[in-house]
Amino acid sequence: MKLILTIAWRNILRHKGKSLVIGVILFTGAFLMTVGNGVISGMAAGIEKNIINGFMGDIVLISDAQKSDNILLNMMGSSIEPITTYKKIKEILDAQPYVRRFLPVGKNLAMLLDENSATPGYAYLLGVDFEQYRKMFPDNFKVIEGGYPAPGRRALLVPTFARDEFYNFYNIWFLPEGGTVIKANLKKEALADIKSLVVSTSVIMMGMTSGINTSTDIRFPVRGIIKYGALNQIFGHFCLVDIESYRECLGYFTAADMAAQVPKEEKKLLELDGSSLDAMFGGTDMMVSDSSKAPRTIRTDKTAAKTAEDGVYNAVFIKLNYGVAYKDALARLNRALSDGKTKTRAVPWNKASGPMGGMALIIKSALFLFVMLLFCVAVIIIVNTLTMSALERASELGMMRAIGAHKTFIAGMFLGETAILSAVFGGGGIIAGIAAVRFIPLLRITTANDMLQLLYGGSFFNPLLSLSDIGLTALQLAVVTIIAALYPMRVAVQITPLDAISRD
Repeated sequence: MKLILTIAWRNILRHKGKSLVIGVILFTGAFLMTVGNGVISGMAAGIEKNIINGFMGDIVLISDAQKSDNILLNMMGSSIEPITTYKKIKEILDAQPYVRRFLPVGKNLAMLLDENSATPGYAYLLGVDFEQYRKMFPDNFKVIEGGYPAPGRRALLVPTFARDEFYNFYNIWFLPEGGTVIKANLKKEALADIKSLVVSTSVIMMGMTSGINTSTDIRFPVRGIIKYGALNQIFGHFCLVDIESYRECLGYFTAADMAAQVPKEEKKLLELDGSSLDAMFGGTDMMVSDSSKAPRTIRTDKTAAKTAEDGVYNAVFIKLNYGVAYKDALARLNRALSDGKTKTRAVPWNKASGPMGGMALIIKSALFLFVMLLFCVAVIIIVNTLTMSALERASELGMMRAIGAHKTFIAGMFLGETAILSAVFGGGGIIAGIAAVRFIPLLRITTANDMLQLLYGGSFFNPLLSLSDIGLTALQLAVVTIIAALYPMRVAVQITPLDAISRD
């Protein structure tokens, strides 16, 4: 082995030009592979960070009746099935040691109604308890106009992206109550029309749900204009409203509704599904006991607030404790929900986020294919260079065969040359790539483009490299080295002493 490496090193020095060409290719390939793996890892970590920590958590609970796991940007704005068993769900989640925090939300599509236009617009509503929401996602957005809503008040927070879309549709610029037009926040078209700009501090919305005809048009006062820290053009589709107004708008039972004592017979009737109701009216026995004399006491507002858990939600966002095995937590939680008869199921964030989870996978796959393309180019160039080197050294190799060198020795010599070049130049490329990945975040490269933010993993370009990523790059480099050396080795071992004589 020592003799093979010694001769390989001598040959590298004797053929400096070709060795340098191969070295530069290996250096460039290793550098780009290292940076590429860093971008892929940084993108995956960034997307998870922004979606999990900034919008929907690690796991999302949805109704068993929900056909699609995608509840974030579902096709055609189809309704998200309601969840009516939150009190049971809360007890189960409180008992799970791997659950760090959770937040029940309402999420569905609403129509925007304009007094001056017969054509409605649309927006996604996210009904939340603002105090709980702030604890769950403390840093996911900032209020750029107005303020954060006070507890117990009807409120609407409009993202900047949604406000721009509303202006495009209605030609109305929405402001928070008591606010004034801030030129720096106006979109280009609104700034050009500032002299005749129509402003409003409230929005009329009516919920859209399939199978429910009790939706109400609600006038929401705009309390604030917000901007998400990352992926604002995606998260910016969602207007945040207080959960009670959301339920009223969608035609769901509110906490105030549930605060009233409902007679047992009426409660049973409310709990029946559509098929059971049809069966009732299809039979001959239409008589029910008269409960009109039963006392109906209305609880105080303070008591009603405590019964908010009885109201309807559409999903529950869950954050897991750090270091928890993700698949294990998902399986355990689904078992607990099933045993508790909550009529819900737990799905991972990437399925619940629908197109966003799929887009991340597409970009990640594209980057991986780019790295694979680098492999192919590097292999082809190195194979051609080494093959030409073997043919040019036919006399030398033929003489070595003539004095007793075996084919394995010749093959080992070529593999040794490639390995030395790979170790020196490829290793240098990996080190340079690691340095670049560490240096890039210091530049604070930013973008407001959502597609680039998916690639960046957030607002800032922040590639990451772990030990496993570096190991993967080294493995990829080793594979390139072996594959690139195979054909030149085959050419070299087929050279005979007769070939050396004939060439001379």
